[in-house]
Amino acid sequence: MGDTGIAVTGLTKAYGGHVVLDGVDLAVAPGTIHALLGPNGAGKTTMVRILATLIRPDRGRAVVAGHDVRAEPAAVRRAISLTGQYASVDELLTGAENLRMMARLNHLGRAAVRRRTAELLEEFDLADAADRPVRTYSGGMRRRLDLAVGLLARPRVLFLDEPTTGLDPRSRRGMWEAIRRLLGDGVTVLLTTQYLEEADRLADRVSVLTGGAIVAEGSAAELKRDLARERLELELADDAAYARAVAELRAWDVAADPGARTVGVATDGSAEDVRRVLVFLAARDVAVARVRLAEPSLDDVFFHLTEGETEETTGEAAA
Repeated sequence: MGDTGIAVTGLTKAYGGHVVLDGVDLAVAPGTIHALLGPNGAGKTTMVRILATLIRPDRGRAVVAGHDVRAEPAAVRRAISLTGQYASVDELLTGAENLRMMARLNHLGRAAVRRRTAELLEEFDLADAADRPVRTYSGGMRRRLDLAVGLLARPRVLFLDEPTTGLDPRSRRGMWEAIRRLLGDGVTVLLTTQYLEEADRLADRVSVLTGGAIVAEGSAAELKRDLARERLELELADDAAYARAVAELRAWDVAADPGARTVGVATDGSAEDVRRVLVFLAARDVAVARVRLAEPSLDDVFFHLTEGETEETTGEAAA
């Protein structure tokens, strides 16, 4: 692991009788985006807080940017930045004033403050709004400013804890573009998110955290190939056909949507497997209007790995 990556071994954290992290191992390669997925309460935020030295683990070891979070917390803090779920900028100040204030708190010299502020306002498409109070900014603009603030001191490792929460789709895509640009500067990013599409589009590797442990890891493509199956999407001709299809396929691995009048049947994607499903329904006089073969998504992987998990069955919600 290089000195800009993350290495976690046997990390454990409990709150009272609730074990949130149970011997977690995680490796994030330098200069990559690594997504940490899991249901609410799975321990994602606890993991980020430990790595950012905000809380201490009960057991295990974590090294961030070459520094041990227990033995060298000050060195870790100098190497990282953390952007949480909600913008933490001052709404009474302008965008430029927020950046200048935080630059001074990071002990940048006068010339560096001016230069870095101008660079970040331009990079995050905020130059035209630089002198406006942040209270007049849209949600997407606030989140971009928050990310810009986090990059003032050029961190080697950036923690993004659900950075696009509450943003509309257009603003979310704008944040994705900003996050992607970080790789050009060699920044290592650990991203937690509830948006599966976000992880699919951004992450070099994905880890799924549930039940206090990492239960799967790989690229999005690897996880989809290994842990999910293609689905044969059947659009039924009418409500009667839909009801009959659901009844006849009750023993199969299906996902039914009464609003769209569709039934998705897990398949290996082969012509023979698809034919088998269609022949089965035709023999039972089920009228199928349209057929589509859908590739597996990270949503399929997520649901497969976290089936039965809720906030009540995880520990973080009780923390």
